[in-house]
Amino acid sequence: MEEMKFFLWGTLASACLVACLLFIRYWSLACDRLFLFFALAFLALSANWVALAITDPPVETGHYVYLLRLVAFSLIIVGIVDKNRRDRAGRDPGR
Repeated sequence: MEEMKFFLWGTLASACLVACLLFIRYWSLACDRLFLFFALAFLALSANWVALAITDPPVETGHYVYLLRLVAFSLIIVGIVDKNRRDRAGRDPGR
C-alpha cells in the first residue's frame, strides 16, 4: 500500500508540473497575469506533493507540508482578485 501512495504522489506532482507549464505557455501568449498566478500555484502544489513523498511525515508533523497548499490556494485567490481589480480600473482586461 505504501508503494501505491508514493506512486500517486509522484503522479500528482507531475500532473501539477504539466499544468504549471501549460499556464506558463498561456501567460506568454496572452500576457495575462492571472495565468502566471495559476502557474505559480500549480508549482507550489507540485512542491507539496514532492515534499509529502520525500518526507512521508507522521501524522503529528504532517500539517507543515500542507502550508504549501495554503500558499497555492492563496496565489489563486490573489490572482482572481488582481484580475477583477484590473477589469474594474478600466484597463485592458487582458493585461
